[in-house]
Amino acid sequence: MKIVRPQSATSKALISVVIPCYNYGHFLPDAVAGVLAQPGVDVEIIIVDDASPDGSVQIARELEAADSRITVVAHEANQGHIATYNDGLKRVLGDYVVLLSADDILAPGSLGRSAALMQAHPEVGLVYGYAPSFESHAPVARTRVRSWTIWEGEEWVQRICTRGTNLIVNPEAMIRRDVMDHLVGYDAEHPHAADMLLWMQAAMFGSVGRVNGPDQAFYRVHGNNMHMTDFKGIVADFQGRSGVFEAFFSAYGSQLHNEPKMKAKVRSALARESSRTAAVAFHSGGAYGGAGQRELAALAAGFNDGGAEIRRLAWLPGRGQGQAKGPHPLARKSYLAMDRLRWSMRWRLWRRYGI
Repeated sequence: MKIVRPQSATSKALISVVIPCYNYGHFLPDAVAGVLAQPGVDVEIIIVDDASPDGSVQIARELEAADSRITVVAHEANQGHIATYNDGLKRVLGDYVVLLSADDILAPGSLGRSAALMQAHPEVGLVYGYAPSFESHAPVARTRVRSWTIWEGEEWVQRICTRGTNLIVNPEAMIRRDVMDHLVGYDAEHPHAADMLLWMQAAMFGSVGRVNGPDQAFYRVHGNNMHMTDFKGIVADFQGRSGVFEAFFSAYGSQLHNEPKMKAKVRSALARESSRTAAVAFHSGGAYGGAGQRELAALAAGFNDGGAEIRRLAWLPGRGQGQAKGPHPLARKSYLAMDRLRWSMRWRLWRRYGI
């Protein structure tokens, strides 16, 4: 890893922004406006509507008619999100590529900042940054660039393995066009974590860069994307990540210098996080219910072969001989306070350094 001083762009890049859309037509004008307003770059926008029944395609057509930089692709039948992503990606003409969900927004200057890093460091195939979330209105963006971080591709994959989770939100990521051509697109076999797999695959074709300091995009939080607030969504996320790591190691394991250690780090990270999620739910009063906690604990045991991360879950309902009553209320409060502190520190590390 190296920290380098930011530089200005050397030329005006053409950047392709693919915007997949399904029933998000009411968000489209904001997403498109954010792209068209990007300074210092040329853009092409490819909106792919996946047979939305809510009239989204009409809104997309109106945007297309108003600006020649916009092209609309309308599916006659619903193909699903992965096929929609890939349909747009196969049409791009730009030097660099961004996939932007119709409900997210690029921060001002985002594309130019990412392209400048790519131009200064041609070995970099993937660039990302910080993407805060919002609900109704995007906040005023921070735009000052503090530094650039550059990792060798395998080094960055090791960071992913150590954390066991995706380090990129998605709308802030930019991939070099020739790297995307190698990758072909998102893997339909892993719909729950296809983006994380794509980032790891990209890291095998070049270095990974990060723009440190500014907001690079804004991720919209709303009812239709809150899949991580229910138990089934959380379990599916852990299972999806596990499957993605297996697929990655199957395809690229022979190219890695320390595959066994990286696999061990993944198992430990997934066990630690799934057991922690179950523990927090239990100390919070059983937010996911006894069955949910037991399934998370079982996942953790499978990830870590019943190791040290799991022993602290012996008190979960159904894991002992009887039904556990749980710790004293003061112990609950203490656990939750320490958990918030640990995860606050982890978030700050990710916010500042992207790891």
